[in-house]
Amino acid sequence: MKLGVFYEHQLPRPWKEGSEQKLFNDALDQIELADRLGFDHMWEVEHHFLEEYSHSSAPEVFLGAVTQRTKNIRIGHGICLSSPNYNHPARVAERLATLDILSGGRLEWGTGESGSLIEMHGFGIEPEQKTAMWREGVEQTANMMTMNPYPGYEGQFFSMPVRNIVPKPVQKLHPPIWMACSRRESILRAARNGVGALVFGFVEASQAKAWRDEYYAIIKSDECVPIGHTVNANFATLNGMMVHENHDEAVRRGLDGFRFFGYSIAHYAVYGEHRPGRTDLWRRFQTIKDDMKETPGSGSIGTPKSVREHLKTYADVGVDQMIFIQQSGMNKHEHICEAMELFASEVMPELKEREDERVKKKEEELAPFVEAALARKPRMAELTEEEIPNVESIGIVLERRAGKDYATAGGVYADPTRGGAIPMASRATFAKAAKVG
Repeated sequence: MKLGVFYEHQLPRPWKEGSEQKLFNDALDQIELADRLGFDHMWEVEHHFLEEYSHSSAPEVFLGAVTQRTKNIRIGHGICLSSPNYNHPARVAERLATLDILSGGRLEWGTGESGSLIEMHGFGIEPEQKTAMWREGVEQTANMMTMNPYPGYEGQFFSMPVRNIVPKPVQKLHPPIWMACSRRESILRAARNGVGALVFGFVEASQAKAWRDEYYAIIKSDECVPIGHTVNANFATLNGMMVHENHDEAVRRGLDGFRFFGYSIAHYAVYGEHRPGRTDLWRRFQTIKDDMKETPGSGSIGTPKSVREHLKTYADVGVDQMIFIQQSGMNKHEHICEAMELFASEVMPELKEREDERVKKKEEELAPFVEAALARKPRMAELTEEEIPNVESIGIVLERRAGKDYATAGGVYADPTRGGAIPMASRATFAKAAKVG
C-alpha cells in the first residue's frame, strides 16, 4: 500500500503576526522529512475563504516550493478546483505542466468541484452547475496538455480560440488524474471517467473494500470512458495519524486536531453559518469537542503496533493508498515530525513489503481493460495545417482600427504605444523574416 501525507494548512484562531508564515514553513519542513523517510505521496488542497479550516488558496505556489525541497515523493495537487470559474483550464494546464517539469515528472493531478457555498458563491457557481463545470474543465485541460495546437473550444462555461499551450508536461500524455470523492456515487463516477478515487471520507476497511471492489469492476467494464488521455486506476482513502509509543500520549497529541478537522468540515459544508472575518471556529469547537465521541478515521492515532495492525486491514482489502492527516487543529509541528519518524521506522516497512510486486501485478491485470477504455474515448479532432489560423499582433489590430499606416508615416513600430527602448527589427526587416513561414 502506498502512503501519503495531506495538507489543508489549518490555522485555528487566535492568530498572531507570523502565524501563517510559520504554518507554511513548518509544512515544507514536514514534507521534506516525509520525502526523506520514504512516504510515497504528498497532497495539498485548494480552498478559498475557509478561515481556520484551510489557508491553502494558492496550492500551485506552495507546490512549486515543494518541488525544490523534495527528490522522490509524488507531488499531489489534491485537489485543483476544476470549474473554469475557479481556474481557467488553460491556466491549469500551464501550471500543471510547470509543476511537472520542476518536479522531474512527479506531479499527480487531483481534480474536484468544491463542496461549500461560501466558495462556490464567491466565484459565481451554483451547486447544480458544478459537476458539468468539473467535466468541462478537466476534459479540456487534458486536451490542452496533449494537443499541439489546442484547436479551441466553444463550451458552456468557457470558450477560447486556437492556441498552443506551453509548456508541456514531462509525463506523457499528462500527469495522472484523480477525483475528490466523498460518497459512493462520486467514487463510481471517478471509475467511469478512468481517474483515481481520492476518497475524502473516513471509512472502515470493510466499507473501503466494498467501494474499492465496485470501483475496479467499473474500471474493467464498458462503462469506463476516460475523461483524460490516460487511465489512472487507483483507490485512496484517508486517516488521521499520530503515532507514539504510549497510546494515551498519541491520543493527547493528535485526536483533538483530527476532531477539529471533522468539525470544521461540518461548519463550512453541512450545518454552519459563517460571518467572514468574525466567526471563531476554534473557540466554538472547544465547547463541544468532548461530545464528539465517535471519530471515524482515527484508527491511525495510537501506538506503532495498533496503527500497523489497523492499516494492514486496509492493505489486505486492496486499498492502493492511505493518506494521513496530521497537520490539523492545534497539532504541534514537533509532534507531527516525531510521529512521522516513528511511523517510518516501525509501521512503514511492513506496509511497503512487496509493494513493487503488487503494483506490477495490478498493472498487468488491468492493461487490457485500460487499452479497451482508451479506445472508447471520444477525441477532439486535430487541426489540419490549413485550419491553423494566423493570430495578429496587437500592433496590426491597433493600426487597422486607427486607420493609419505608421510605416509610411515614418514610424518603426506597428504599435504606436511602444517606446523606443525595446530593440525590435524595423518593419521592412520584419517583413523579410515573415516570408520564411
